[in-house]
Amino acid sequence: MTTSDHFHGFVVTKPETGQRVDWTALTTADLMPGDVEVAVSHTTINYKDGLALTAKGPIIRKFPLVPGIDFSGTVISSSNPEFAVGDYVILNGWGVGESHHGGYAERARVKGDWLVKKPAAFTPAQTMAIGTAGYTAMLCIMALEAHGVLPGHGPILVTGAAGGVGSIAVAVLAKLGYEVAASTGRPEEADFLKGLGAKDILNRSEFSGPAKPLGRERFAGVIDVAGSTTLANAISQTRYGGCVAACGLAQGMDLPGSVAPFILRNVTLAGIDSVQAPKAKRIAAWNRLATDLDKSKLDALTVTHTLSDVIALAPQILAGHIRGRVVLNVA
Repeated sequence: MTTSDHFHGFVVTKPETGQRVDWTALTTADLMPGDVEVAVSHTTINYKDGLALTAKGPIIRKFPLVPGIDFSGTVISSSNPEFAVGDYVILNGWGVGESHHGGYAERARVKGDWLVKKPAAFTPAQTMAIGTAGYTAMLCIMALEAHGVLPGHGPILVTGAAGGVGSIAVAVLAKLGYEVAASTGRPEEADFLKGLGAKDILNRSEFSGPAKPLGRERFAGVIDVAGSTTLANAISQTRYGGCVAACGLAQGMDLPGSVAPFILRNVTLAGIDSVQAPKAKRIAAWNRLATDLDKSKLDALTVTHTLSDVIALAPQILAGHIRGRVVLNVA
């Protein structure tokens, strides 16, 4: 943790051609407006961060910018009455790492309304092992519950199960008593997913062809990170009265399916947004994670790197080569 006004961070700039990412000396004068300043101790890498660092997607909307949509750390100054110096805090989303300096630096200044206090059950590192991916997974599970999809109602399909959202979703669902069907394109991860609590391992090729208007009823609920054809197939195979929580578009933004499941089977498609979710819902999700996520399972699906490794990790996460979650030590 830096104690002076000087610190370092990754800064993305946009020259006339291409994009640059450099480890840069900064001062507090370089930080953006906000009423809470945080000494960042840990961050992580999500699919969106991979897109931002590699310029494979239009994630960063303002240059120069410190990327990183997540961070955890300690408050070092605050004019917000909700936070005091020394508080451990978490940030997920709110445009941080997109249009506001993010977590890939030793300091951040943000609005206190964007922060959540760290649950006592977790260390700062564990909160980033969860990160936006795990917090999004919990929002998906809460959506299934809100639509009446409960343990005992039937299997829950989790797509992209070996990734960040998927692995946390599998672990939490299993602890809650759900029967989990984990879909992955990496069959070598079967033992890993069964260790998290998955009952069945499905090859993602089962959901890769053109979707039938109504497929065989298989799943009481779905948590989908892919979108496109995978989501259309999952919807067509959801049982009567089921719910599909859609939180990602790794495969695409299109939805080449039919309205038949919604009309003839009373299926609900629940969109899950983690970026602008209201604070009360965020706190509820983090409190649920504190009780419903087995920390031994969290440790089993987590690897730790230093922040300097994030440049090499970015193309790996886009290629689907990263299993589970990555914690990045910022110190």
